[in-house]
Amino acid sequence: MADILLTTLNARYFHAAFGLRYLFANLGALRSRARIVEFEINQRPVDIAEALLDRNPKILGVGVYIWNVAPALEVVATVKRVRPEVVVVLGGPEVSYELESQPIAALADYIITGEADLEFARLCAAILAGNRPPGRVIEASPPEIASLVLPYELYSAEDIAHRIIYVEASRGCPFHCEFCLSSLDIPVRQAHLPAFLASLDGLLNRGARHLKFVDRTFNLNLGASRAILEFLLERYQPGLFFHFEMVPDRLPPELRDVIARFPPGALQLEVGVQTFNPRAAALIQRRQNYERLEENFRFLRQSTGVHIHADLIAGLPGEDWDSFAAGFDRLLALGPHEIQVGMLKRLRGTPLGRHDAEWGMVYNPHPPYEILQNKLIGFSAMQKIRRFARYWDLVGNSGNFTETLPLIWEPPGRPAQSPFQSFLRWSEWLHQQTGRTDSIALVRLMEMLFRYLTGELQHDRQTVARALWRDYRRGGRRDKPAFMKDYLSEPEPDAPEPSPAVGLPRRQARHVARRSAPASAEG
Repeated sequence: MADILLTTLNARYFHAAFGLRYLFANLGALRSRARIVEFEINQRPVDIAEALLDRNPKILGVGVYIWNVAPALEVVATVKRVRPEVVVVLGGPEVSYELESQPIAALADYIITGEADLEFARLCAAILAGNRPPGRVIEASPPEIASLVLPYELYSAEDIAHRIIYVEASRGCPFHCEFCLSSLDIPVRQAHLPAFLASLDGLLNRGARHLKFVDRTFNLNLGASRAILEFLLERYQPGLFFHFEMVPDRLPPELRDVIARFPPGALQLEVGVQTFNPRAAALIQRRQNYERLEENFRFLRQSTGVHIHADLIAGLPGEDWDSFAAGFDRLLALGPHEIQVGMLKRLRGTPLGRHDAEWGMVYNPHPPYEILQNKLIGFSAMQKIRRFARYWDLVGNSGNFTETLPLIWEPPGRPAQSPFQSFLRWSEWLHQQTGRTDSIALVRLMEMLFRYLTGELQHDRQTVARALWRDYRRGGRRDKPAFMKDYLSEPEPDAPEPSPAVGLPRRQARHVARRSAPASAEG
């Protein structure tokens, strides 16, 4: 039992609720009266409400995000119907803006907008003392991170063993990209570096292996960035994996030097390219030096073992179909290991809505508020890009088809085609065959690729089967799918030696295995 329950619905089990841990860490004297209880969005809301009410809380703090607002609404509605005296406090980015239109906001006793690390403790103290504030909406001022109690001791042994461990060295973003909530989070604030590094040391000593930095612009403060990277490099052991989000056109020599010293696959850099269209970039107030960006990509691919995850957004105002297609091909040519094709979202609070009239921007009114159409790309075309994005994640990003993938845009006896247009044809063919964009088993997907490459594109059957088989084995599998057995008559090569991929997340491990596989394993 606890007077204060902190809860949220995570997208998946392995996503630990970082925000709840910050709130708990900064409760001060109230920590002994509080508990964190996490759920997942695939659990029934009524069962979540039951589990919460069984703990008989006086205050229920709920973290609300774009991915959980719908089931969270059901949870809060059930709690207030069954036990209306429970004080419900909402927080999180989804309820920090445009509250008047949100059903979940109408059910809450209090809503804390902004960063609630300190404000939540003040509110709970007042409520428990019988001094409930009269106003429902409490605007939290951005705290200095250096003034906060860090939450890393709150990651349990189970968290460390089975979940992504989120950390942050800074908050805020100096840029003003109109699609992003971080553009509203000004100024940039840095954590107290010695205390932060001590916390990282504690996590690593406890067995943490996958650290994800949630800083929006990790490479902004070069001194802090280098110090953190040097710290992690000194403590590196096989299987450690660190994720950072970086500004794509900012990679000076002092960062290049230390990045290049990390083993293959140990670092993942999420690089927000978003668009190569200067007009679209200007409309959304995104500043980007494309020449420097491309040079940084070349350095990372040629001189480091970094896993590059690049982001590209479809549906931006001012960018038509041809421009987006050309941008995808341009990005692919730079060699990122993954391209996350994201559909533009009109997040609550962002100024993106100012383009609605001029560019005919139409968004889905329900989370995640994705673009449906605009003046330059109609609904049907946008749907094709949406399917393209899903299939690209299954085939292009997964690491399951690193050798087979280029065959889609390299037809036999003909010049290479546009990767975007070629993959689009494959994605539309696949959708016609399956009628779905999810729940396609790997072997089924392999068989569909085999049919498409050998039937529609007329690739040699044995060539395709060998490429698919090498890709399949590279993921550590040995069961030969039935559809390719007739085309794999030669003796199998010896299994490859263990690679630096051991201990890495599966997707990244498959990409590393492709880079490091010896010739005998390639066949």
